[in-house]
Amino acid sequence: MLKGNETRIGKILSIEWLGQTLASLCWIISVFVYEIEGPGDWLQLGAASFWMMSNISAIFSIK
Repeated sequence: MLKGNETRIGKILSIEWLGQTLASLCWIISVFVYEIEGPGDWLQLGAASFWMMSNISAIFSIK
């Protein structure tokens, strides 16, 4: 949730944003560590990637 005077740097340094971004990054890395072997792995990679894109877009939506 955006606060009225939130800055991009403030958002990046927030525990919520850092935690979610690191979690999605770890999820993406784990897909490659355990190798992609089937459709479920592709879905996992897609979910983690969209989660990462959502976190990044939250930064650019701050004016």
